[in-house]
Amino acid sequence: MAVVCLAGGILGISYGALAIGYGLPWWIPLLLSIAVVAGASEMMFVAIIGAGGSPWLAAAAGLLVNARHIPFGFQVAPLMGNGLPSILGAHAINDESTSFALAGSSPAVRRLGFWACGVGIVLIWPLGTALGTWLGAFLGDLDRWGLDAVFPAMILALVIPKARAGGALLTAAVVLGAAITVATASTLPAGLPELLSLAAVAVARPWRPATTEPELTS
Repeated sequence: MAVVCLAGGILGISYGALAIGYGLPWWIPLLLSIAVVAGASEMMFVAIIGAGGSPWLAAAAGLLVNARHIPFGFQVAPLMGNGLPSILGAHAINDESTSFALAGSSPAVRRLGFWACGVGIVLIWPLGTALGTWLGAFLGDLDRWGLDAVFPAMILALVIPKARAGGALLTAAVVLGAAITVATASTLPAGLPELLSLAAVAVARPWRPATTEPELTS
């Protein structure tokens, strides 16, 4: 778990440096890393802004990426308690904490995995981002360091396992969505191609998961 949180911090460094490389002031990625705590959507937001896209399109694309947190919330809700703990727990929902929660062998282990990993990411992600914004001022051309590849690599790491688990229809939807984005990227304003990729959801509509996630209990 510590390794996972450490990896999140390293990714946060890349994100902070990337945001500075796109010309954003340091406080924007840092504020997002504290308030949103969702690397993929934050990187999507700064990449679209950095490419000259509309902030509204960037926000819409970020919300689209974060839509996966809705089913996450239903899955881990029994582990978060009620009242204030549930509000704090909602802020700690991410890919890593949900994975640890689902992998636990008992309710106590699942609860510990969710909270420990979730709080770890909530703390280390902004720290990594802050360090990245500081380092970003000295890096110059991002392409020289390969940081421009971090965001596409992160999206692929999220999508490929889900596509493989979902079968042929979901894989086809992912490929079609990517094709729509690539085909329209050079002609449409930044941010709009990502939203148009939603049309591929129609292909995946009949899809049903090959395996179902375990139902958590408190």
